[in-house]
Amino acid sequence: MFKKKIGLVSLAAFTLVLAACSGGTDETAGSTDTGMASDSTAESSGLVEFETVMTNDEEAIEGGTLRYAMVASSPFQGIFSPEFYEDAYDAELMGFTHQELFSIDENFMYSQDGMATYEFDEEARTIAITLKDDLKWSDGEDLTTEDVLFSYEVIGHPDYPGVRYGADFANIVGMEEYNSGSADTISGITIEDDQNITIEYIEVNPSILQAGGGIWGYPMPKHQLGDVAIEDMIASPEIRKNPVGAGPFRVKSINPGESVEFEANEYYWKGAPNVDGVVLEVVSPETIVSEMQNGNYDIAKMPTDQFDTYKDMENITLLGRPELAYTYIGFKLGHFDKEAGKNVSDPDKKMADVNLRKAMAYAIDNNAIASEFYQGLRENAKGMIPPVFGDYVNTDIEGYYYDHDMANQLLDDAGYEDVDGDGFRENPEGEELVIKFASMSGGATAEPIAQYYMQEWNEVGLNVELSTGRLIEFQAFYDMLESDDDEIDVFQAAWGTGTDPNPTGLYGETASFNYIRYVDEENSELLSKINSKDAFDPELKFQVFHDWQEHMYENAPVIPTLWRSELFAVNNRVKNYGIDYDRLEGYEAIELTADSPY
Repeated sequence: MFKKKIGLVSLAAFTLVLAACSGGTDETAGSTDTGMASDSTAESSGLVEFETVMTNDEEAIEGGTLRYAMVASSPFQGIFSPEFYEDAYDAELMGFTHQELFSIDENFMYSQDGMATYEFDEEARTIAITLKDDLKWSDGEDLTTEDVLFSYEVIGHPDYPGVRYGADFANIVGMEEYNSGSADTISGITIEDDQNITIEYIEVNPSILQAGGGIWGYPMPKHQLGDVAIEDMIASPEIRKNPVGAGPFRVKSINPGESVEFEANEYYWKGAPNVDGVVLEVVSPETIVSEMQNGNYDIAKMPTDQFDTYKDMENITLLGRPELAYTYIGFKLGHFDKEAGKNVSDPDKKMADVNLRKAMAYAIDNNAIASEFYQGLRENAKGMIPPVFGDYVNTDIEGYYYDHDMANQLLDDAGYEDVDGDGFRENPEGEELVIKFASMSGGATAEPIAQYYMQEWNEVGLNVELSTGRLIEFQAFYDMLESDDDEIDVFQAAWGTGTDPNPTGLYGETASFNYIRYVDEENSELLSKINSKDAFDPELKFQVFHDWQEHMYENAPVIPTLWRSELFAVNNRVKNYGIDYDRLEGYEAIELTADSPY
């Protein structure tokens, strides 16, 4: 379960890669006479608790079609490939068609109940993977270890244009030689037979068995994509129009960017799903409440900023959990050197002064944002590891809090003064300081939150303006971040952490997702310790995670703003749907008790 970029106001849900959260009242929402949630609850320190499993006493009909709303302000890209997709909308689509090899337990560690089992040999630094008997792709072809190897060969190839290649893959014996083009094969990956494959690593650390950690868990259909040039795969019809997966459903038809019709995959390793198919349609955050109220859809991840408008709706049950995600404000501190494949910090960047960054953190009141716009379903984030990760979280960090006196003092001491009397501070050299702030469009709260932040920064004498003069559409926003567009000095975004709290994929020197381009010797040393063999010692592991959080707090390359809850509205004709992170049953277990939502 790897990291992903997500929409700021309205996140897309996904079963392959998951996200983070918050709460408000102590009231349990959504119970009705026909749709009932189980006693299972999702807990998050100090946050609201909701039921996580939808049960139903009504008798199920045979088959039926599930109607699913993807709540999004933008069209989806439609990249049906774990190797190539980048955003949460495509991840949400693949929740129906693709599945990871391994199951996970309540601690987000790999378990032995999935399509494959494993044996880890710490001394030999190997993972031996065994596929279950008779696994099939959704087109009926055999799924074998050749498909497991093929995914590594694609991601590690010199022509691979995606974002998955990084330290985890470079840690495989022989991968760097293969990636550089000096070897035709990956020497550290050995196929024993159609069901058994062994991967040898240069170094091993606790993340190796953490879901989303060192093992790439998604096979790739070699029989379908083996003859497609790797640089052409992302745009190929095999991925965009006729994808083959190992999930409970397969694509029947696609209306690009707008809707997908799925049909049951009779070759699914657990057996065919209970429903005949799924119709997924993109629905805007502005209309999803009325759509659910009118019984047009069965399942939707709801905008938390509209909680008051649907919390008492009688035809739905609300399920909720802490998201494995956080919202943040990031500072552009350098650029990505594509030739060297690494981030490079620039000490002359506009936002390079740590005191300027800290002042902007103390100038804003994220508790007020959580209360005013999210009915208590979010809260001020004190760090960049969500509280659902328990012992990994450094609870001693107090976080940034609303204090204009502190913000003004930091700016004064750092030499940011209003030289010309226009009400805005110049930089320490006496030059005009205009900070360009980028924020995504989407949902009713995007504009007022962006305006609030700029207003508070203006109050402490910082001239902050919207990049491009307006909010930016989701895909365009991330395109600008990836290209290090000069129009962005500061930006507001959100990260889905995945099920591995290891921050290397987001803040490492070679991480393409390190959009702030933060490179620091101490940061690199701490990340190296997190990824060392010594971290198998639990005491050391948790301590170095705590030290990394303290480092990021003291250096403020990012202002964590909100921890968050995610809520799912489920029509009361649905049964056997659950959102627990360690739940073994997925979409294949869903049943319906009526011919259509009500």
